[in-house]
Amino acid sequence: MEDIDIDVVIDILREKCSEFIVPIVTEVSRKHDPFKILISTLISLRTKDNVTRAATLQLFGIAGNPAEMVKLKTGDIEKAIYPAGFYRTKARNILKVCEILLKDKGGVVPDEIDELLELPGVGRKTANLVVTLGYGKPGICVDTHVHRISNRLGYVDTKTPGKTEFALRGKLPGQYWIEYNDLLVTYGQNLCTPVSPFCSLCRLVDYCDRAGVVKSR
Repeated sequence: MEDIDIDVVIDILREKCSEFIVPIVTEVSRKHDPFKILISTLISLRTKDNVTRAATLQLFGIAGNPAEMVKLKTGDIEKAIYPAGFYRTKARNILKVCEILLKDKGGVVPDEIDELLELPGVGRKTANLVVTLGYGKPGICVDTHVHRISNRLGYVDTKTPGKTEFALRGKLPGQYWIEYNDLLVTYGQNLCTPVSPFCSLCRLVDYCDRAGVVKSR
């Protein structure tokens, strides 16, 4: 297919997404606290945003930094983040991450992807979010929404989020890297849903291949 005009697409996404409630991780990131971005992202994995929001706010209500977090028991964290998906595993990882940060990192969250990937439970999505939203450094975070919509548009043709990240790194203009995840996650949660997206309401329809779309509204 012909390359879409990504500048126009981004402008449309910015305008439309301003009408929606942003994901909790985006909301947390506005305070530029890498630790809270890291923890809220760990909670968000395989979890709907409304559940992530409640869990994040509840956990940060009792512990907002690594020193406070390590004073909690695993069961305390489990209770705070329930019913987030895999909440028991996430609670263990959160506690281990905080212990490592205090023991080896001076209580500071790393600002390099490779160093972040060494932390329990941290994958490329989480590492990229911390680096971009926490430190304002270049990176492209690819979750299921970014992977799906980038391919649905026809902007990339990839099979996995990991391959999507590197395809975007080679194609997406640098000025859009940091905000790309926020825009597509918000759009994916509200209009470009995984199953039966709202194509009739989508202003991107003229720019979209609708790849993989079997049914739409």
